[in-house]
Amino acid sequence: MDTTKNTARTLWSLIEPVHAVTYFAPESHAAFEAAGLRGFWRGYFAGRAAPLGPVGQGPVVAAFFSFAPTMVTRVVPSVWDLVPPADALALRRAGARAALCRLLTGLETETARAVDLLTPYAGGLDLAGRPLAAANAELPWPDEPVDRLWHCATLLREHRGDGHVAALVAAGLDGCEILALRAGIDLPRSELQPYRGWSDEQWAAACQRLMERGLLTPDGTATDAGRAVHRAVEAATDGAAARMEATDELLRTLTPLARACAAALRFPNPMGLPEVRV
Repeated sequence: MDTTKNTARTLWSLIEPVHAVTYFAPESHAAFEAAGLRGFWRGYFAGRAAPLGPVGQGPVVAAFFSFAPTMVTRVVPSVWDLVPPADALALRRAGARAALCRLLTGLETETARAVDLLTPYAGGLDLAGRPLAAANAELPWPDEPVDRLWHCATLLREHRGDGHVAALVAAGLDGCEILALRAGIDLPRSELQPYRGWSDEQWAAACQRLMERGLLTPDGTATDAGRAVHRAVEAATDGAAARMEATDELLRTLTPLARACAAALRFPNPMGLPEVRV
């Protein structure tokens, strides 16, 4: 992996914990629950899909990729009857703000500097072929430092995620297959299958398809060929995210913020995010 791709992966490991407070921090859960979105997944799908507008399940299934379509359709589009997208956007920002204000207490100087460095970086992304990143980029830029920090992290995270989906499609992997392959490499199945809504039958069928391609063994372990496919997907993802190289100062500034935000996460996690050790 070249230096530019290494930098892209390092940046992801630092901005993902900042963005992920919207999924893991209690303040974010509380914001959605208070608005009547009972259960984790209503808040998840409403908050993450809200930048797309009041869409039906089709665009969400396509953009979220690794989620079982039946899991999406249990929430979308009915969730918009409970909380319109504009309200969902306000809720996710309020929850993320409350979480970051708690987690980043004492790091106000680092937060302000990270915002200064991230704003031109996140604002200059190439958004072609990246629907979730583009939808978030059209939202108004917030003024408050923690709000802007979260907005920048979200733009970068969804930008990378859109590129990752493209790499998976190019590799001929579907949403369940990539999870089954990853479970055969380094993540527990228990962190993947239940959180993406695939049934045992769908999981078994995905494993069978991977075995027929020589990517998985009968016991669910990835073959050398399977590991090679995974490495190629990750390399393509890094390459697509590396058009703008992060500076050493940006990475240094983000490191204490990422470590602080990682306190709200668990490891391992469904995102495949490693513990912050930079």
